[in-house]
Amino acid sequence: MMYFETSFPVRYYETDQMGVVHHSNYIRYFEIARNTMMADGGFPIETCESEEGVMIPIVKVECTFKHPARMGDVLTATASIDKVPLAKLVVRQSVINQRGEVCAEGQVTLGFINSKTFRPVGCPERLAELIRERIDEK
Repeated sequence: MMYFETSFPVRYYETDQMGVVHHSNYIRYFEIARNTMMADGGFPIETCESEEGVMIPIVKVECTFKHPARMGDVLTATASIDKVPLAKLVVRQSVINQRGEVCAEGQVTLGFINSKTFRPVGCPERLAELIRERIDEK
């Protein structure tokens, strides 16, 4: 599986009055891990759009909340890909606090569309190759 993780502190503006991370932020944390994984692999999302003419919209998001993240926590967002995509990319994701407690986990499904016509296309070969090269990481 292709695997990536990145860590960051909970920021004050991400919390509610009780100091708990608002649920909407977990989807952002998932995106941070996915986009940073692509950039780390040498194929950032903006390159996919500008050079390949392919956008990667989210088609489906699943998220299960397990344990509240709080102000002062340092979170690790993970992204993993189990197979090379054809028409859709499925990314398993999680957010874990510094104590190893899973705060949220889920799965994001993304499609591929032509940036001019907005019609579906296959996975760009550069992205498929990146995933093939790193599929056995973890």
